[in-house]
Amino acid sequence: MEYVLASASPRRRELLSQILPKFEVIPSEEDEKVNISLFPEQMACTLAERKCDGVFAKNPYKTVIGCDTVVVFGNKVLGKPKDRREASDTLKMLSGKTHFVITGVCVRSPFKKLIDFDKTEVKFNILSDEFIRQYVDGGSPLDKAGSYGIQDGGVVSEYFGSYTNVVGLPVTLTKKLLDGVRTE
Repeated sequence: MEYVLASASPRRRELLSQILPKFEVIPSEEDEKVNISLFPEQMACTLAERKCDGVFAKNPYKTVIGCDTVVVFGNKVLGKPKDRREASDTLKMLSGKTHFVITGVCVRSPFKKLIDFDKTEVKFNILSDEFIRQYVDGGSPLDKAGSYGIQDGGVVSEYFGSYTNVVGLPVTLTKKLLDGVRTE
């Protein structure tokens, strides 16, 4: 079976390589807009499915993995920041507080499609204005949901659940879905 990751994320690529020795990367070109009345778990799964299906349509004999990560703070769903200002505002809002990271994963083979999500509770350190300025100036927050990477030092104080989920690809869940779409 040939595998395809429907994402350009280097972090997802690195995590997937922990469970799949060989796969191709074909980034999804699907629209990432979604109905905001959906629950965050539904949003993440809907977007993961859309990305997966878009790449699968052009690769129907391969197994495609699509993902989408959202950060939920209170009743707000946070995606990737539009710009540096939004990244700074998001980091200030999350500073010292707890939020949830939800990653939807869709795996589709020629035989079956499975969709599920993982959810992790994350608590931020109290971030100084200077820390936030330097962090945003470094560029890391600009391509990440919630404007941060758990792998970046100094941001997260603790988490409950899957670390790899917060990075953007819940490895245990993805392996379970891959095993589920394989046929004998």
